[in-house]
Amino acid sequence: MNTETKPRKVYTREYKIEAVRLTTEGGIPVAQAARDLGLNQNTLHNWRRQFRQWGAGPAAGKEDLSLAEENRRLRKDNATLREERDFLKKAAVWLAREAH
Repeated sequence: MNTETKPRKVYTREYKIEAVRLTTEGGIPVAQAARDLGLNQNTLHNWRRQFRQWGAGPAAGKEDLSLAEENRRLRKDNATLREERDFLKKAAVWLAREAH
């Protein structure tokens, strides 16, 4: 039995938009477009659902990307603030000992 798994393919936002446009504006059935692009039909259906929520314009999907980037930045800032807080706590203890 082969337990190795294939690595997941990663598609760019632009690729997804064009694939969805083939099925919406191009008039190609989802099954045909999926076969032509080498995708699973369910993948293409999921992309269509996502782009109905986001819209398929040039900014499609960018909201989620910018939120993810902001989330990453805020987590990094939070970690920095915790380190600074911990340092200041230790410094306060040291200063209190030195004062006595």
